[in-house]
Amino acid sequence: MTKPFLLILFCIQPFLAKPLHAQIQEDQLGAWYMYFFNTTFNDGPWGFQGDIQHRNWNIAGDLEQLLLRGGLTFKPQNANVKFTLGFGNITSSAFGSDKATTSESRIYQEALFPVKFGNRIYTNHRFRYEQRFVENQNFRTRYRYNLFLNIALNKPEMERNTVYLALYNELFMNGQREVGSGNSVEFFDRNRLYGAIGFVIQKGLKLQLGVMNQTTDGWGKNQLQLSLHHTF
Repeated sequence: MTKPFLLILFCIQPFLAKPLHAQIQEDQLGAWYMYFFNTTFNDGPWGFQGDIQHRNWNIAGDLEQLLLRGGLTFKPQNANVKFTLGFGNITSSAFGSDKATTSESRIYQEALFPVKFGNRIYTNHRFRYEQRFVENQNFRTRYRYNLFLNIALNKPEMERNTVYLALYNELFMNGQREVGSGNSVEFFDRNRLYGAIGFVIQKGLKLQLGVMNQTTDGWGKNQLQLSLHHTF
């Protein structure tokens, strides 16, 4: 009886290996609460930027991820581009009552190209390359491209008391697909599509409230996003 049982178990194992995705309630609104900061040293080419993000599977209480990230920036003279070399630490938690967590350390390099059209339209192209050290997985890499678009609504420029429309779309692609223990990931990792209303509180300080739809190779979900953007 042992051999037939093992054969049946082997045949159904691929179907048993997907309970996490099946448990995620895709129609439940999640929430991400975020703080982004950016500064330069003595108005020179060097600076520092980072972000703190508390991500929930629901509005509050069911932790999805806690992300801490920061990087050294360099903006060459007479060049409209900013380069960043940074590090991030991410703690991820499973959906629902399962409070088990996994940790990830991440090194990243990015280039940011701002382009302005007229007075009201501001765009940024961000290219990011990540080296990922995920708990209980092999070394991984990932490629990301994000197109940001901010449009001033009630004023011709992004100044104090300006209301603006904020949009972005970010595409993620995996590098190494083998992650260890016989497991692999798809080349397509995820896509994030975002729309929000922003408000310029004062020079260097903006607030945004919007919704982001995240689609992975296994599930899709909407997240409410509240973010504070601070330049000093």
